[in-house]
Amino acid sequence: MHPSVLYIGIPVLVISCIVLHIVPAFRKKYMGGLRTGAASIVKSLPLYKRIYIRKIILTIVNEAFVIAAIISALVLIARPYKVETVKTGVQKRDIFLNLDVSYSMYDLNYALADCLQEVVTELKGDRFGITMYNSASVVYVPLTDDYDYVVMRLEELKEYFLLQKYYWERYIYYEPEPFYLGDFRYESGFYFNDLRDTEPDEFNRIQRKLDYFEAGTLYKLDEKGGSLVGEGLGSCLYSFPSIGDSQRTRIIIMVTDNEKDSHTDRQIPTVTEAFELCKKNDVKVFAVYPNSEHFFTWYTGDDYIKWSAELKSLTESTGGEFYVESESNTVSQIVEQIRSHEAMTVDDIITRQEKDLPVPGIIVLIISLAGSIICTTFLKGK
Repeated sequence: MHPSVLYIGIPVLVISCIVLHIVPAFRKKYMGGLRTGAASIVKSLPLYKRIYIRKIILTIVNEAFVIAAIISALVLIARPYKVETVKTGVQKRDIFLNLDVSYSMYDLNYALADCLQEVVTELKGDRFGITMYNSASVVYVPLTDDYDYVVMRLEELKEYFLLQKYYWERYIYYEPEPFYLGDFRYESGFYFNDLRDTEPDEFNRIQRKLDYFEAGTLYKLDEKGGSLVGEGLGSCLYSFPSIGDSQRTRIIIMVTDNEKDSHTDRQIPTVTEAFELCKKNDVKVFAVYPNSEHFFTWYTGDDYIKWSAELKSLTESTGGEFYVESESNTVSQIVEQIRSHEAMTVDDIITRQEKDLPVPGIIVLIISLAGSIICTTFLKGK
């Protein structure tokens, strides 16, 4: 980073070395002290020769260590570094899980939530959110890359779906034909069995837990009706931030049986309109339809075929795909097939980072200083 330190320091070091070696050569050989005779005899002794040669070698090595230490110190002052090119930026997908939480869907919803818990922990760069609906839509998890939070919320949803299953199978029964109790005529439909009265504490405990989840999704149920698929999908679509921004691949994983129990003339938007909005805004919808064995018994086979055909056609119009849970196509396989779809290629944000490289210089400096100390010690005869 500071090359001028080397441009100035190295020449000064070279000049200093030359001066320090030339100047002594012009000095008088006798600088004072006691004179001695027969010096040539002493110099001819093998012991003297060994000591003299060792001194010359140690002096040269010591000088080399000192020069290396000075050079490494200059390099460190000059601050060596390298420039790294770092590619960053958001990648891949925004994924919303859109759940129809009517009681006809608890088995499939549980299986999907359980499978997605593993998938979410493997996500990198994707953002994940959850919306759910019945008579009204609720954003249960806004888009986030806090995967631990998403996993925790999926665990809560699994508990909810188990509660739905327990509540429905234990306390509800379906009466297919109109019937009379005394003079009062009841239409076909759903009714509580006697267990609600014989175990009120347990019933109320389950009911309170369900109310926690359903306070939003059952809003105005009597007025609007349930399983409002169009409104549920439309609300999910507009939960994406900056809906007109297409910089990320956007996906909705929709779980529904497409059974619409609206009490009004028309949903806003209708199912068809909701899918058209998804297509218009470049959002792919992947629909997961329940196994025929999980389809509620009061629906006919014709209903199952009709609703699945409609959902398949609308889903594929967005560029997504339609899946049916079955023995040969499990929820985990469906999720893997959805994940395999290629994400949009996002332009990388390229940044340049300067990274200091002090380690080599420090190592050379330490070794040089240690070597110089050792040589000086030997030169002093220690």
